[in-house]
Amino acid sequence: MNSSFPHTQPVAAHPQAPESEFRLRGTTQFDLTSATGRQYRILMSIPDLPPTEQGYPIIYALDGHAIFATLLAAERAQSRRSQKTDAVASIIVGIGYPSELPNSPERHYDYTLPVPVDNLPASRDGQPWPLHGGADEFLQFIQKVLKPEVERRQPVDRNRQTLLGHSFGGLFTLHTLFTSPQSFRNYVAASPSLHWAQPQIVDEEQQFAEYMKTAQEEHHLFIALGELENTPPFHMLQHAAALAERLQPLHEYGLHVRFREYADENHGSVVPSMISAALRTAPL
Repeated sequence: MNSSFPHTQPVAAHPQAPESEFRLRGTTQFDLTSATGRQYRILMSIPDLPPTEQGYPIIYALDGHAIFATLLAAERAQSRRSQKTDAVASIIVGIGYPSELPNSPERHYDYTLPVPVDNLPASRDGQPWPLHGGADEFLQFIQKVLKPEVERRQPVDRNRQTLLGHSFGGLFTLHTLFTSPQSFRNYVAASPSLHWAQPQIVDEEQQFAEYMKTAQEEHHLFIALGELENTPPFHMLQHAAALAERLQPLHEYGLHVRFREYADENHGSVVPSMISAALRTAPL
């Protein structure tokens, strides 16, 4: 039987056609090793627009292989019209691991506080939690190894540095703000795992509040969660909203807090939803 569609068989790829790796324009990738021998794979963008005299603003994003491309696309689209979007051309640095997994197991150690095992919540699968408590060690890597390498490659405005993290990364972001606030000017904590770090994170928050009353520093904090993140036993939305409310009085001392709940979003889907607002955390 004749057919009006003569090419009914699938066409095979040319057997000698070379495969090519897809790369994002204006980006580079390199590996770094911490002082304790931990390995990291860094994704870094170079803005299309020239830097100011002070250098580029910069966003350091945790879970780099999960968030880098989305964050970069939003930055490039919005920085072209900064007068309308309040987003400026910035370097994006995604901190990942050689495995290139979106959420590599190594993050569990790097992003968590040294909380006693008896204080940890039960894991979802009933298995013991993996090694944890490396947050301060990881912050030293960012400060002593990563930042100098980035600044060697591109001009950076040190007064306009942002740290962005989600989930355990959001917890690490708050830990950094509370214990080493001068490390960054701006902080984005998406769906922070506050339930995981009790009571240490509360003690750090209280010490930070006292610090800010005399520090004469200015910082911006954006806390974002999805509406569907308030389920038991963790009640992430409830804990984060209460934190934002407790921190609001520090506005008079230089801490500017924004809190946003995204309708119909869950723990995973809130990430792309909050990125546009995260780009505006750093003031023009």
